[in-house]
Amino acid sequence: MTRIVEAANRDALALLLAGEIAAVLAAAIRRRGGGALAVPGGTTPAAFLSALGGHVLDWAAIAVTLTDERCVPAGHPRSNRRLLDKTLFAGRARAARFVALDDMQALSELLPLDACVLGMGEDLHIASLFPGADRLDEAISAVCGTPAMRLHAPGAHEERMTLTAPALTGAERRYMLIHGAGKRAALDRARAAPGAADAPVLLVLDGPNPAAVYWAP
Repeated sequence: MTRIVEAANRDALALLLAGEIAAVLAAAIRRRGGGALAVPGGTTPAAFLSALGGHVLDWAAIAVTLTDERCVPAGHPRSNRRLLDKTLFAGRARAARFVALDDMQALSELLPLDACVLGMGEDLHIASLFPGADRLDEAISAVCGTPAMRLHAPGAHEERMTLTAPALTGAERRYMLIHGAGKRAALDRARAAPGAADAPVLLVLDGPNPAAVYWAP
């Protein structure tokens, strides 16, 4: 059953999730000397990323990647990496190692992730796995042979780079960060969808290790 963690407001939710992720990464460092984390872009996670970046951790032992990225020039206002530089990497986490989604060798070595934080659209997409995307069937396949791939979706302005299903579902801990009544209602709609091709969010909500959903109004 999906665990839903609620908070009275978005700032409180950001602090809750940041504390949870920091604890997971600290445990990974104690267990094997390092940690691996994937985080989302967009506007929703900004407060969470800033809060996480302020935690006292051995950030030099942690590698960070994105769940997805827009194929835009470095420093572009819509770049998710630019968001990380202004939030997560503006704090203590600047010591972490960043792994780009197009660096397939480094990304493969990063897996399995200790923690993966995802957003979700009201169209039920996660990362850049959009319903109707041109390579969605390949990207959501359990036997997809690459940890990340480029795809394009009708509702996306740019071509995207995204983690694929094996990378997302293989994470030891998975979390979804969402805000508002519309996103909460979308979770209910996802349950009625026939499968991940129509509701990619089902990739991380179904199965024995479902994502914990962190929600605030």
